[in-house]
Amino acid sequence: MTFRSIAFFLTLVCTAMATETPDYEVLSQDGKFEVREYPALTLVRTTSGDGDFMRLFRYISGGNEAEQKIAMTAPVLMKHEGEDTGMSFIVPRDVAAGKVPAPKDAAVEMDDLPAGRFAVYRYSGGRNEANEQEALGKLRAWVDQQELEVKGEPLFGYYDPPWIPPFMRRNEVMLRIGG
Repeated sequence: MTFRSIAFFLTLVCTAMATETPDYEVLSQDGKFEVREYPALTLVRTTSGDGDFMRLFRYISGGNEAEQKIAMTAPVLMKHEGEDTGMSFIVPRDVAAGKVPAPKDAAVEMDDLPAGRFAVYRYSGGRNEANEQEALGKLRAWVDQQELEVKGEPLFGYYDPPWIPPFMRRNEVMLRIGG
């Protein structure tokens, strides 16, 4: 491996490590499965389909009523169920603690993810339907085995930018559970 390759790899890793992620408490762990308790999160989301990422990116780049730049966070959350289909960014803690600027784009809206308990499965690979369905199947099987009550539709979380090789990406599927 050349010096240039090592430097590139370290840049990718350090960039990913510097991105804010939500706080949560791990209540139990079983390999790649966890039960986590999350606080309420403020989201900015779009449900319009094509161009979701760029709409949200424009919002955090200053395309909001306050023309405020907002730091990117991870994961980017995806829903694929009925009216809730769409993509969301988690608003950083420091921004959510104050006045969150309203979007300028009518296709972008503010939302909240209520506090709660989630069963989570961590996996790698590219973002595609086959990977998502395989991961969701594993999580649902584990949830059934643990006799946990599911209380909502799945959320898919993507932590890494697209230039990270798929085998190195951190992806998660989450199901809200009772308890």
